[in-house]
Amino acid sequence: MTERLDTNERTFLRDLAWAAVRAAVTGAEPPDPAAFAAAAGRELGPRLSAPGGAFVTLTSAGQLRGCIGVIEGRRPLAATVVENGRAAALTDPRFPPVEESELSGLELEVSALSPLAAVVGPEEIEVGRHGVLLSAGGRRSVFLPQVAPEQGWDRDTMLTHLALKAGLGPDDWRRDAHFQVFTAEVF
Repeated sequence: MTERLDTNERTFLRDLAWAAVRAAVTGAEPPDPAAFAAAAGRELGPRLSAPGGAFVTLTSAGQLRGCIGVIEGRRPLAATVVENGRAAALTDPRFPPVEESELSGLELEVSALSPLAAVVGPEEIEVGRHGVLLSAGGRRSVFLPQVAPEQGWDRDTMLTHLALKAGLGPDDWRRDAHFQVFTAEVF
């Protein structure tokens, strides 16, 4: 996704993600983005039909309940949101599947991502603006742009946690690590 989404597109993607979560939890078929758009009296449009990376994050009482995403868009953005909404509800390995009784207490956030861009080193990473993909020692991990500010982390602390998330040592990001960054529209 290179152009910013407008308010209607953001609302549509959130509604689509909610429909995907509800369908997943109740055992229904996931929504088809084109049919969902037609039922809403709209077309998908070029930005929602173009390949795009996205994450869907579920929280309950302010606590993470599920978060699944795709960094590099290989499928249309709308389809990516459906897949990740379903996966966040059912297959995040950190949590049991969401149950139907939980639906009314969930909050949902969609993060539509820009393409990845390589940076020379960690000094180019802007906390709060950039999401970061760290690659080192055959391992990878990612944080969305909002993670570090939500946790109160500075850049070094974020990169330490990112290395740990990848199964590396806390200082392994300082040597032989490669970084790619992206931005996100969070709604």
